[in-house]
Amino acid sequence: MGGVYDPGLLRTFLAVAQTLSFTRAARRLGVRQSTVSQHVRRLEEAAGRQLFTRDTHSVELTEDGEAMLGFARTILEAHERAAAFFTGTRLRGRLRFGASEDFVLTRLPEILESFRRDHPEVDLELTVELSGTLHEQLGAGRLDLVLAKRRTGGTHGDLVWQDALTWIGAPQLRLDPERPVPLIVFPPPGITRARALEVLEAHGRAWRIACTSGSLSGLVAAARAGLGVMAHTRGLIPPGLAPVPARAGLPELGGVDFVLLHGHRAGARHGTREAADALAAAILAGVDRLHHPADGTR
Repeated sequence: MGGVYDPGLLRTFLAVAQTLSFTRAARRLGVRQSTVSQHVRRLEEAAGRQLFTRDTHSVELTEDGEAMLGFARTILEAHERAAAFFTGTRLRGRLRFGASEDFVLTRLPEILESFRRDHPEVDLELTVELSGTLHEQLGAGRLDLVLAKRRTGGTHGDLVWQDALTWIGAPQLRLDPERPVPLIVFPPPGITRARALEVLEAHGRAWRIACTSGSLSGLVAAARAGLGVMAHTRGLIPPGLAPVPARAGLPELGGVDFVLLHGHRAGARHGTREAADALAAAILAGVDRLHHPADGTR
């Protein structure tokens, strides 16, 4: 391996790896698509390896690209620590961060722990809520930064990653096509709840609410007990649950976007703005870890 791994090239590489799109990576970074292509090419030259396979329709990581993910995160984290140490600037202030219930079983705690270690003088307040509730609290000025779902096609927020929604339930669950679909749902204003009801109504499929809970752990317990099915992000399926087989005939739920949203920045204190930017950067850098549960299951 030759070459020096420039942090700017590594940030571009991570953005492409996370979005699997040169266009979306360019939009996230605020640069031209040609700049993204140039950065990836320079990094591949430095590594002496091909990091992506790409054609007109798709972008995929190669095995060497998967390996580079880990190295890129490590190098960037070390770079940020060194920069903070030698500039002598320590972030201070209170940061009110809201995260969707979906991330309770994933590696968000790792990212928050790393942030606390790097910025010990930031007073971090964490709110775990439904995405719809987080959007409302952000709009009311009660949160500074939010990591949540948005409806596909929405434009608000910085896209972190995209995934598909799928129906999940206990592996042994069998649905009777003649009876209403038993649903396990968050209360309003849950985005997945709204999507589930919309697609069932659109396909003329009868349904009934078998369980409602504001807590993901409550929904998971009900699903594991075989009470019914729930709409959930495919990349965040909790252990002990599985996608409902296609033979059950449930309609497609479509996709979902996960986004970072900043609060009203104009009125925010300087330290809060900087802390929100730093946490947003840490989440974007660790996103490929974020939607794989900590025990390695999917």
